[in-house]
Amino acid sequence: MSQHSRNLLVMKFGGTSVGDVLAVQQVVDIVREARSSWSSVVVVASALAGVTEALLSQAFKVAQGDESEIEANINNLRARHQALLEAFVAEEERRREALQSIEYLLQRLASLWQAIAVLGEATPRALDAVAGMGERMSVRVLAAILNAVEIPAQAVDATELIVTDAQFQSAHPDMEATRVKVETFLRPLLALGMVPVVTGFIGATPEGIPTTLGRGGSDYSAAILAAALHANEVWIWTDVDGVMTADPRLIPEAQTVPRLTYREVAELAYFGAKVLHPKTIRPIIEAGIRLRVLNTFNPSHPGSEIVGDAPMILDGVIKAVTAVRNQRLITVEGRGMLGVPGVAARTFTAVARTGTSVPLISQASSEQSICFAVPAETASRIVTALEEEFANEIKRRDIDRIWASEEVVILTVVGSGMQHTPGVAGRVFGALGAQGVNVIAIAQGSSEVSISLVVKAEDLQAGLRALHNLIKI
Repeated sequence: MSQHSRNLLVMKFGGTSVGDVLAVQQVVDIVREARSSWSSVVVVASALAGVTEALLSQAFKVAQGDESEIEANINNLRARHQALLEAFVAEEERRREALQSIEYLLQRLASLWQAIAVLGEATPRALDAVAGMGERMSVRVLAAILNAVEIPAQAVDATELIVTDAQFQSAHPDMEATRVKVETFLRPLLALGMVPVVTGFIGATPEGIPTTLGRGGSDYSAAILAAALHANEVWIWTDVDGVMTADPRLIPEAQTVPRLTYREVAELAYFGAKVLHPKTIRPIIEAGIRLRVLNTFNPSHPGSEIVGDAPMILDGVIKAVTAVRNQRLITVEGRGMLGVPGVAARTFTAVARTGTSVPLISQASSEQSICFAVPAETASRIVTALEEEFANEIKRRDIDRIWASEEVVILTVVGSGMQHTPGVAGRVFGALGAQGVNVIAIAQGSSEVSISLVVKAEDLQAGLRALHNLIKI
């Protein structure tokens, strides 16, 4: 690591962390404290809580011809951002300057909505231009507030930093091009002792067309910038005390997991844990950067530390349990499938054509059936696609039927210690059996970091609680 990049911290604040006056006061205190310990601090900020959803909802409405709420939405956005500025920025000139920049963005936003209305279509490119407006407003407000409390700060649009491809709504960064821009734009600000306040979630193509990194992509933004800057650490500030052993809304006694490996976090993110964006993990792993997940509203809590794949982390064999709800199992079965090559490949090619992601697959060793989970709302569309794909095989009775189950839940237990501990699967099934929870399908990755089980939707609470009781923090 080069000398100029030592002692550099990247902090990301989510929407709830900048949602109101009390939350922003916490952010100010956290940034001030960080600057006393770190020579350089970069802040990545999300849109104010609920703003991105409101922006996209309005875009879809105007695409359907309903322009009636544009003015009300613009006024509401103006009022929310203005209230934060008035609470913190006493100097009138500074406040007016920030409000002018917000007003410019609001007028751009209104124009975008009107353009969508004229076209009668919300294209992915247009949606990305709309969706990023929340971050662009929030960083200007936050930078003005930090300056007002004598923390030198500069708002920076990530469209000037993060170079991506043109995969609108889920863009992929070009790390080399991004590094060049980060060195050009951010390094001079850091050299001046300033705190760059960078928009999360957004980037731009090499031609400068705005893109977004996918929902929850502000975490990804922080990781990309941290990797480009060779930062020492990334702190993700959210509204819970780190990564939890389970969703506290379902299991009120859920606790913070003090330490997890990258692989554990990747499994948790994949199977529905909401704290970290799945793509966040990769640039941080590759750069060997330490990651912490902390609570803006309880900053003294140590939160969760994410480490590399440390050898033999056996403190707590099972670290956490997650639930993916609103799933259905699709089954392709038939005696004629036995030994016929290409059935699985054709099955998932047909599923891919529907644009559906498959979180879990289970195949009988006899090769007479394949079952896999999909979001419940996609099930009928997938069954139709598979019936079309295998029309000849169904006619010949090589495939007997293709069907979708009632709604199910995927429960996943995660813990890297499982691969060194015999009998974990037995404990998992024993705990569920003791509560009368029937397992419909199972899948265990070759990494042995997780075991996933499919149960009936009505068994969610009982199954989750039974598995959570196996966790020893």
